[in-house]
Order: sequence, then structure tokens, then C-alpha cells
Amino acid sequence: QLQLVESGGGLVQPGGSLRLSCAASGFTLDYYAINWFRQAPGKEREGVSCISSSGGNTNYADSVKGRFTISRDNAKNTVYLEMNSLKPEDTAVYFCAAKGLCSDRFIFGSWGQGTQVTVSS
Repeated sequence: QLQLVESGGGLVQPGGSLRLSCAASGFTLDYYAINWFRQAPGKEREGVSCISSSGGNTNYADSVKGRFTISRDNAKNTVYLEMNSLKPEDTAVYFCAAKGLCSDRFIFGSWGQGTQVTVSS
């Protein structure tokens, strides 16, 4: 079964940085676009960033453009989300999901546990 595991979250001060990882278990990520989402308390899950299967195309939510960078290392079967200049409003549980294309609404498999990111002084 397709399963993704998120890691790398933590507590960081405003202006700080974190790098999240999304690792695949039991399958290869090569053929999938990977989308990062986040969900803050009391809010709906929202898309943050997506990278195509080849890595040649990426997109970002307006709220994170210029601060977050998505990348992938297919040899390590892992996708990363580098987050810089973090703000308190970035506080959320971050999830990753596999899709055929970034424009697809359908995700493969089920949601994982996510990784908590807390930005606070």
C-alpha cells in the first residue's frame, strides 16, 4: 500500500528555518507528483506546494512563495520542503500526498500522521 511518512517538524522561533521530509514506504516516488499540505487548528487543510514527478515543475501557495522551496531526491525516494523565514501563521500539521499530476485533486493512498510545525517565540 502506498504510504508516505512525514518528518522534520518542530518548534522554531519566528524567522527560523526547518526542512521537512516526505519519505515513501513500499513504492517508488519516481512516478508521482508530491503535494505538501498543511492544516492549522480550526482551519481546513490547504495546499502549500507541489512538485511534478520529474521535479521540473513546482508551484507554491501565495502565502509561502519566496520562503519555501520544494525539492525531490528520487534516489532517496524522498521529497523535501525547505521552510525559511517562518512566521507564526505557518504553524500547522504538515502532510504530504502523492498525486498523478499537481493539478489532480485525487491523492493516492491515505493521509499520514503529518509532522507538527510550531512557530513561536
